[in-house]
Amino acid sequence: MSLTTAPSRDPQNRNTLGFTTPSRKAPGRGPMSRTTSTRIGDWLVFALLSAGAIVMVAPLAWMVSTSLKTKTEVFALPPVWIPEVPQWDTYVRMWQDSSILTGFQNSFIVAATVTVLGTITCSMAAFAIAKMRLPFSNVIFIGLLTGIMIPYPTLMIPQFVMFSRIGWVDTLLPLIVPAIFGNILVIFFLRQYLENVPNSIIEAAKIDGANYWQIFWRLIFPIIRPAVAAQFILWFMAIWNDYLAPILYLNTPGRQTLQVVIANMNVQYATQRDYPLIMGASFIALLPILAIFLIFQRQIIESVALTGTKG
Repeated sequence: MSLTTAPSRDPQNRNTLGFTTPSRKAPGRGPMSRTTSTRIGDWLVFALLSAGAIVMVAPLAWMVSTSLKTKTEVFALPPVWIPEVPQWDTYVRMWQDSSILTGFQNSFIVAATVTVLGTITCSMAAFAIAKMRLPFSNVIFIGLLTGIMIPYPTLMIPQFVMFSRIGWVDTLLPLIVPAIFGNILVIFFLRQYLENVPNSIIEAAKIDGANYWQIFWRLIFPIIRPAVAAQFILWFMAIWNDYLAPILYLNTPGRQTLQVVIANMNVQYATQRDYPLIMGASFIALLPILAIFLIFQRQIIESVALTGTKG
């Protein structure tokens, strides 16, 4: 009698030792694979974000389209998205018949001066509060944060009276001088960023004979440069789009900023139903902010993410 046995052909797929091995399922059957579910989730998120992007871009597209329409197409029903014959002469009339150029220059002077000088003072203030052993530094910092709670309308009248007495009304000085001494929010963000910098670096620089001025410019400022760049961009956008302060202090058309010029155009040309001209001026005012944000959006996102954390 032979001791060898033939392999079992049991449907349960028994092996030679009599143990049952699990049967393999055919590919493509059964529950959905993890890769497939991940792809479906990605496509759903992509579709949702695309729909949101369309909703956000639609007003911008309508503004550009309106600036190239005729007056008849602006009020046409159903709405005309793409003008039949683009009216490029709208932008020519905008530069000839309004103070757009002077407003653009004034806005750039104010925004560039405030952000460049103000960023330097804010960086120095943040370094002094975060890393220098100053008496009552925390009290000073809390006092600065408390100043954010004061609403600007309560300060408008005292500031206007003060600037009118020294002859600064109808000049760009009230928009520049107070801001170059710093912005509380910028100081706060830079101070939070500096909390991640170890104090041992500063102590080592002191041992090497460096003073605080050298430590700030050669050591600290290069470290906080990403945060400074992001806050510079955000501050520039805020100053460029500011309307309340310029409308208070600037009266002469040749000294008004771009936002005030556009508001005056809205009053002047809306009665003439010349909305293409107003939309063209609004699009020109948007271009610097749009370009800056598209170029430096990574720094903005990284700064917001990093300044609120501590390592």
